[in-house]
Amino acid sequence: MRIYDLSRLIVPAVAATGALLGNAALALAQTALPAAMPVMSSPLPGPVVSTPLPPLPMGRTVIESSPASTATSSSVMGRALAITPGAQALVPGNPGDDSKIVNAPAAYAPAVAPHVAEPFKSLRDAFTKGMRGYNAGDKLDAARAFAYAAAHGHAMSSWKLARMYAEGDGVPHDDLKAFEYYSKITDEATDADEGPASPNARFIANAYVALGTYFLDGIPNSYVKLDSERARSLFEYAATLFGDPDAQYNFARMLADGTGGPKDIRQAVRWLNLAAEKNHRPSQALLGHILFTGNGVPRQAAQGLMWLSLAKEGADPTRDAWIAQLRDQAFAAANENERQLATLYIDQHGKGR
Repeated sequence: MRIYDLSRLIVPAVAATGALLGNAALALAQTALPAAMPVMSSPLPGPVVSTPLPPLPMGRTVIESSPASTATSSSVMGRALAITPGAQALVPGNPGDDSKIVNAPAAYAPAVAPHVAEPFKSLRDAFTKGMRGYNAGDKLDAARAFAYAAAHGHAMSSWKLARMYAEGDGVPHDDLKAFEYYSKITDEATDADEGPASPNARFIANAYVALGTYFLDGIPNSYVKLDSERARSLFEYAATLFGDPDAQYNFARMLADGTGGPKDIRQAVRWLNLAAEKNHRPSQALLGHILFTGNGVPRQAAQGLMWLSLAKEGADPTRDAWIAQLRDQAFAAANENERQLATLYIDQHGKGR
């Protein structure tokens, strides 16, 4: 999977917007704004994209798919994603164009034959045996079972296969195969009119985020080319319809930098606030950093320190070292009143849950 290179998305200092941030709202219009602090020297967030989901549950197992062409389209997404299973695949078009369809070899054909030694009683049976084999370390047979179920429209199997190909987990690493399985999920979800109430919602949302990350860089030597506008629209779609915190975070980062569309730091902060309220640690850290430094918004040091502290408390100290670094720098720069007020906000935030 393409990694969202967040080093390219450092939030610049822009004019104060006067945005009011959820429970962090202050009567800023009635007070003089302090001068913004300089941007901290430490690098802003490391990659956060399409994070692995919790253990797979047994959800709905049968989704009949049609061999006809399908399209994923929404006013919030801009251009449509249109894919014909097994025959054609999406090629991102130029701004203002609709999707272009070209022939591509076996877009959804699994890399391993969807056959195993014993027959499957149902798609649920195939998925269950696939998970059993995967957990036992027999990942090749697991991939075959998932491929069988995925070929018949089982979203969780398609998602599991996409992750396996994206990570080279038991199968050869193949970003294009991963992209195509993620695309299959979103195509079939649109065809079945599945939304946030669907038992497959988190897999569908995760697939949109994964597709967006692929469009950030493209896939070398394939028809999947860099398309920042498409990436932004996919993140926005998953953020808006499904409320996915990874999507909200990535969409906020693109808004903050103006990548793939207009720059809007005020909207970026609002999306970060939504994800932060869901305990999305990178969103909490970035929101806290922006509020504490006052880069692009009126400075709210105590609120910023609160979010940074909450992010550090729940972050992985090895993988998310940047969060601890930002929080420790902010704490050292804060005065005693800001620290005490941040502690009060943390207590209030905990009581509100």
